[in-house]
Amino acid sequence: MSIYQSFCHETLDAAGHLTDFTLHYPDSFNFGYDVVDAIAAVDPQKRALVWCAPQQETRVFSFADIQRESNRYAQVFQGAGIQKGDRVMVVLKRHYEYWFTAVALHKLGAVLIPVTHMLTASDYAYRIQAAQVKAVVCTAQSQVPETLQEALLELGRPVLLWTVQAAAAGARNLTTEAAQAPDSFPRVETQATDPMLLYFTSGTTGQPKGVIHDFTYPLAHIITAKYWQQAQDGGLHFTVAETGWGKASWGKIYGQWLVGSAVMVYDFDQFDPKQLITIINRYGVTSFCAPPTVYRYLVRKEIPPMPTLRYATTAGELLAPEVFTRFTEKTGIPLAEGYGQTETTLLTANFQGRTPVPGSLGTPSPLYQLELRDRDNRPVPDGEIGEIVVVPPETGGQLGIFSGYLNDPEAYRRVWQGGVYHTGDTAHRDESGHYWFHGRFDDIIKSGGFRIGPYEVEHVLAQHPAVLECSVIGIPDPLRGQAIKAVVVLNSGFQASKKIEKEIKDFCNSRLAEYKWVRLVEIVAEIPKTISGKIRTFELRQRAIQECRGG
Repeated sequence: MSIYQSFCHETLDAAGHLTDFTLHYPDSFNFGYDVVDAIAAVDPQKRALVWCAPQQETRVFSFADIQRESNRYAQVFQGAGIQKGDRVMVVLKRHYEYWFTAVALHKLGAVLIPVTHMLTASDYAYRIQAAQVKAVVCTAQSQVPETLQEALLELGRPVLLWTVQAAAAGARNLTTEAAQAPDSFPRVETQATDPMLLYFTSGTTGQPKGVIHDFTYPLAHIITAKYWQQAQDGGLHFTVAETGWGKASWGKIYGQWLVGSAVMVYDFDQFDPKQLITIINRYGVTSFCAPPTVYRYLVRKEIPPMPTLRYATTAGELLAPEVFTRFTEKTGIPLAEGYGQTETTLLTANFQGRTPVPGSLGTPSPLYQLELRDRDNRPVPDGEIGEIVVVPPETGGQLGIFSGYLNDPEAYRRVWQGGVYHTGDTAHRDESGHYWFHGRFDDIIKSGGFRIGPYEVEHVLAQHPAVLECSVIGIPDPLRGQAIKAVVVLNSGFQASKKIEKEIKDFCNSRLAEYKWVRLVEIVAEIPKTISGKIRTFELRQRAIQECRGG
C-alpha cells in the first residue's frame, strides 16, 4: 500500500477514472516527518531521487538518504537560528541539495521560498525585502552568490547566506556544515494550517505577488501525480521544471513521493531535446511532464523509441493540436493536458481512465467544484465562455487553494469575491464536460513555459530615455508559444528607426532575466487607451495577431 492511501479515500469507476476523492490527515501533518521519514522507516532503501548532470556521475538517493540529509540540514539551519515561521529563500536550480533543503525546512516549520537562478539583483532584492527573508540557500554557479551579494548590498540589511557544493565569498558552505552535523532531528511541532511554502507569481499591474500555501498543500497533489501524470509506485517520474518554479512542486517531490514514485532530475543549463530522450531511455523513466514548448521541439526531430515511457503530460500554456497528433503518432502515447495555477493545485486534466482530448484542459478534479461564471458572477451555460471559479464546500475551507497573498489581504479578499475563488482564466465547457481554454482576464504572457507579468518588463523599458510610454504583450511564436513584444511611444527628440528599436531592446534585455527578454519592439505614434486612460492591451494583442497572420 502506498503511503498516500493513509491520507485519503478515493472512488474509481470501472475504467479506473477517479470519481470521488476526500482527504483526511492529522492536525499536525508535516510532509517531512509523515511522508519522507515514514517511508524511510518502513522501506529505507526505497528509491526517492535519481539525479544526473552533464559530465557528472549519477547519484541515486533512497528515502533513508533523504531523511538523514534533511536532518543534517535542519540541524545546521536550527543552529544558525532559523526557527518555525522564518522565511528562507532557496535558489538551487536542479541540484539534488534542493530536496535536502526543502524537507529540512518543512521539518523546522520554516517557510520555503523557491526562486529561479535567472533573477537579477533587483529581482532578488524585491523578494527578500517583501518576504523579510532571514536566510538564502543558493547554488555557487551562474554568478548567483555575486548577484545575491549585490542585492543584499542594495538592501543594506544582513541575511544569512549559504552556498552548496562550492564555496563563495561572503557565504557559508552548507555542504561542509551539514557533513559535520548529526543525522537525527527531534520533531518540531507544526500544524497543517501553518505556512509551508511561498511562491512569487507574476502580476500584470504591479510587482510579483507572494502566494502562500500551508502544510496540506502536498496532499492536494496526490491527484496531480497519480491520476494525471500517472506516476507509479516504484516507477520514475521526470518533470523538466527547474526548482525555482511552481511546476517543480507539481512534478518533482510531493505527489510523486506520496504515491511511491521516485523522481528523475537532470541538472542541465542548456536545453537539448535529444538529451531529454537520452535521459528517459538511460534511466528507465516511466512518466514524463513538460511544457508544450518542449514537445514542440521534440516533434520537429525524429523521436527514437522510448520503451519504458508509459505516460506523458503537459501544462503551462496551450498545446497546439498538431503537436499532440505528431507526438502521439511518433510515440503511441497520447499527451494529457492539465490546468491549474500557482495559487492552486491541479484544477482540471485529462485524467487516467479517459482518452485524452487534444486541445482540451480535460475535466475537473474531484477535489474541486468548478463553475464557469460571467463578470456578474452568474453561471454560464455549456458552450459559452466564462471565468473558471472554484466553489468551496459547504463545510468550509477548500483544500488545495492558497491561504493568502503576502502582505496583501485585500488582494486575497478580491479573488474570493462572492464566496468563490476567481482564477481570472476563461474557458467554455462542452456537452461532455470538457473544458476549453480561452485566455486570461488579465494579461499574463506565457513564453517558453514561463509566466511573465508585463509590468516587470515595462518597468525596465520605461527607464530608457527614448521611451515616453510603453506596453508589453505576448504575440504568437511557433517555438515559445508567445514571444514578448514591446509597443513604444518615443519621447520628443527621438526618431523612429531600426537603430533605436535595437537600442531599446538591448537596453531592456541587458537588465532582465533571459526568460523575460523582449523579442520585438514596435514604435507607434500613440497607444490605444480607454476613456479612463488605461491601455487597451487586448486591442494591441489582436492587432499583433492579425499582423502575424498577414492580415
